[in-house]
Amino acid sequence: MKLGLLGIVLLYFNYEIIGNYTSKNIDFEDRNYSEEYLEYGLKKEVFKLAIAGFEKLKNELQSDEIITIIDFDYPSSKERIWVVDLNNQKILYHTFVAHGKNSGANMANYFSNTPESYKSSLGFYVTGKTYQGKHGLSLLLDGLEEGINDQARKRAIVIHGADYVSKKFIEQNGRLGRSFGCPALPVDLSGDIINTIANGKGLFIYKSDNSYFNKSQVVFEK
Repeated sequence: MKLGLLGIVLLYFNYEIIGNYTSKNIDFEDRNYSEEYLEYGLKKEVFKLAIAGFEKLKNELQSDEIITIIDFDYPSSKERIWVVDLNNQKILYHTFVAHGKNSGANMANYFSNTPESYKSSLGFYVTGKTYQGKHGLSLLLDGLEEGINDQARKRAIVIHGADYVSKKFIEQNGRLGRSFGCPALPVDLSGDIINTIANGKGLFIYKSDNSYFNKSQVVFEK
C-alpha cells in the first residue's frame, strides 16, 4: 500500500556527479526507529542492522533518503518487504515479495550466490537502473557483499513484477509462487516501487541465518 508523506529536513546537500547519478554526502548514523515501523511489522533489530550496514557501505550508495528491507524470517504468505522513507519516518510500501524456488516453499531457508542455483541471496545491495524486460519494468541490483551476493548481476537477480505474487495465489496455494532467485513483487505495485527505489538506493535482504552472520563483513566487525 502507498501511504502519505510528511516533511523533515535533509541532513546534507553537497552534490557531485558520479556516473549518471547525482550524488550527495550520505549519512545514516542519526536514523531512528519509528513506532510506525513496528505497526507494519518491521522489527527494530532488523531496521537497526540495516542502518548500521548502510552506514558502513554509504560510499556505494547515492541516497540516504529511502531504503528497502526484506525480512525472510517471515513466510511468503506474509507481507515482508518495506520501503522506508527515512527522512519522514514513514513506510511508503509494505507488501509481498517472492523468494527463489530452491530457497524453500513458504519459508526461505536456503541461500546461494551461485549462478543457476535458483536461490535467493541475503545481504546488502545497491539498486541500479530500470529497464524493460520480459517481466515489464525491472530493476537491476548490485550485491555489495563478496561471496554472499556479489554475483547478482551475473545471475540476473533483479526486482520485477510477477503474477504469482498476489493474495489470490496465496489463497489458492498457501504461499506465493517462487522466482529463479529474484525478489519479485505484486504486478500492481511493482512499477511504483521500482521507480521509488531505483538509482543508487540501499536494499537489505535479512534472515536470522548464522551462516550469513558468520560470513558477512558488514553486519559484524571482523
